[in-house]
Amino acid sequence: MSSPLQTLHLYASQPDDVLLAGQMLREGGLVAFATETVYGLGANALSAEAVADVFRAKRRPSWDPLIVHIGSVEDLAKVATVTAELEARIATLAAAFWPGPLTLLLPRNAAVPDAVTAGRPLVGVRVPAHPAAQALLTSAGVPIAAPSANLFGHTSPTTAEHVLSDLDGRIDAVLDAGATLVGIESTVVDPMQTPMVVYRPGAVTAAELAVVTGVPVTSDYFRGEHIAPASLPSPGVGIRHYAPQAVLVLTGPTVEELWDRVADQPKDERLGVMLPSGWPVPPRATAFDWGSWDDAAALAARVFAGLRELDDRGVTAILCPLPEPGGLGDALRDRLQKAARKA
Repeated sequence: MSSPLQTLHLYASQPDDVLLAGQMLREGGLVAFATETVYGLGANALSAEAVADVFRAKRRPSWDPLIVHIGSVEDLAKVATVTAELEARIATLAAAFWPGPLTLLLPRNAAVPDAVTAGRPLVGVRVPAHPAAQALLTSAGVPIAAPSANLFGHTSPTTAEHVLSDLDGRIDAVLDAGATLVGIESTVVDPMQTPMVVYRPGAVTAAELAVVTGVPVTSDYFRGEHIAPASLPSPGVGIRHYAPQAVLVLTGPTVEELWDRVADQPKDERLGVMLPSGWPVPPRATAFDWGSWDDAAALAARVFAGLRELDDRGVTAILCPLPEPGGLGDALRDRLQKAARKA
């Protein structure tokens, strides 16, 4: 695929636009679309050429695998091989969390190109809950490989406008369905191990996985700089990711700690603040109303939008209180800590 001169702005509310988007995917094009988590950059997951175009459009390194989206658990056979001993556990997880923001790492089948999994034996698969994603899967008639629809390492997109700010002219179309609801990427889990391993936290928490399956769950997502990228086991566990253009500075979880860090910043810094609702605005700072500090779901839904808005307002440093660990707080901490890394 050669890069288009202009990306078509299509609308999920228009049936003809959905049909056109599906046709583009079948013919090897790239279409960004809304899921309940973030906007994904979709390609025919069974086409090596289309998948290669995803990596080129995003400037994504070849060692970072993609997640494949399917319409229902019945479509698993198109991309994965499910053993008899694994079938019951998958059925339990699918009944509880699909459609929804949970990605399972499963043995790939021969139809999946090497590029999708970066040559690894497991493929990440999920069934998205967003009606626009489901409509596009039906229209396309093929599994859709879709990482987040942004340039590699940048802040993830939660609106079509975010997609276009990174990828306009680099992809064929964006299918606009408004702002996403969850706001952060799916939980990624390997269900074949005991304990099951969560490689990327998300809206489906480790505690929920353990309760539903009765299987213990561990995590493997706080990774140090010594880890070689090619050895990363799943999508979404890169060292530095989700980063705004401004320098991201994380603070403690209180008003006092936020204000202390503001006072420490150089006087010539143009400061932005991810400010929980009701907290006073620090001196000389541009604030984004992040939402209630006691509502992790609201914070997650707005975290990437806030980082992008503060970038657009020209700040050079963004100060952000770091939520406490536990539940969805783990996912927020994961995204923010990776976004704040220097390299």
